[in-house]
Amino acid sequence: MDKELIYKGFFGLERETLRVDINNRLAQTPHMLGESGEITRDFCENQIEIVTPVCGSIEEVMTQLKRLDTKVRKVLDEHNEHIWLYSNPPHFDSEDEIPVADFRGEHSGKRIYREHLERRYGKRLMLFSGIHFNLSFDDSYLKSICGSENLTEFKNSFYLRLYKQFSRYSWLPLLLTAASPVYDRSLLEDGEEGAAAGEYASIRSGRKGYWNEFVPELRFGSLEEFIDSIRFYVDKGALSSASELYLPVRLKPKGVNKLESFKNGVSHIELRMLDINPFEPLGINSDDLRFAHLMMIYLSEQPDFDYTAEMQRQAVENHKNAALLDLDGVEIEGVPILEKAAEVLDDMSERFADSAERLRVIEYERNKLKDRLAVRIVSGELCKKRV
Repeated sequence: MDKELIYKGFFGLERETLRVDINNRLAQTPHMLGESGEITRDFCENQIEIVTPVCGSIEEVMTQLKRLDTKVRKVLDEHNEHIWLYSNPPHFDSEDEIPVADFRGEHSGKRIYREHLERRYGKRLMLFSGIHFNLSFDDSYLKSICGSENLTEFKNSFYLRLYKQFSRYSWLPLLLTAASPVYDRSLLEDGEEGAAAGEYASIRSGRKGYWNEFVPELRFGSLEEFIDSIRFYVDKGALSSASELYLPVRLKPKGVNKLESFKNGVSHIELRMLDINPFEPLGINSDDLRFAHLMMIYLSEQPDFDYTAEMQRQAVENHKNAALLDLDGVEIEGVPILEKAAEVLDDMSERFADSAERLRVIEYERNKLKDRLAVRIVSGELCKKRV
């Protein structure tokens, strides 16, 4: 088999950002960018979602993101508005400044769904913005490893295994991309204002972020079993649809994210934990996407395991803990989280040792661990001095 075949894949990116006026307050104007598959609204009227086309490389994804970002900024500039390139929202006086996205006509169901979310979770959660990264392997690679098995059936089981692995390790890409420790007090407290640094490096992934009121227990014996385990929560009213399943990783069908769409099989994996990077003009560093791709390859080669309900609950707990700013005492499988992350990166370095470029990407992420460790040491010394 061609060793490079495993690196072929498809990639797409969704980026959420808020519209703000010249005073950096939430824009109260209607969405003015039209409605297309590439530029739309997310949960609220003043939140823009950019959706790139499906691309054959990370470089192409970034090119498409820049094209759409430029288009959005041009229109907003004409209306004296701009993009708020942070995961946490700016100051707002009340939830009246957070209008639910006003979808009409044939899309009115989207508005009804958002109104349901407003009642169940409140409007504040709608203001969190992030990046969702969709990725998959090329069928040519999957065909090369499926043997005599039906390709669709093989893909379904392959992506179910990959989902379990990504779900188990979702804490790692979060740890490496958390970029929103500072927030305006109005986000968490009515009538408050002023910047604050909280306990989280990423509030949206922490305990106060986007989560269901329960930890769903999913089953992985087959795609049908997986779908039925989600439908169980829909039927009893705990979820309105598959889209309300708020976990860091999603298994996605092609087209609309509905359980019925899985009749044609699994299409790709969606990673939902990436923060907006305010130091990057487009909100994301391309090496973070390259690392996610390498991680997909690495995890796809790991042994399968029984993803028990307890392991699923622990994975959610690990993810929330990885969102903390102070990681002192945070452990993964009994190992301090920064050490565990270094172990995974070491293992990945061995896997990709034949490529200087791929090792460079892994080293880029490893340097972030060094930065977090340095902050932890300095914080510890300051605490000792205070004592």
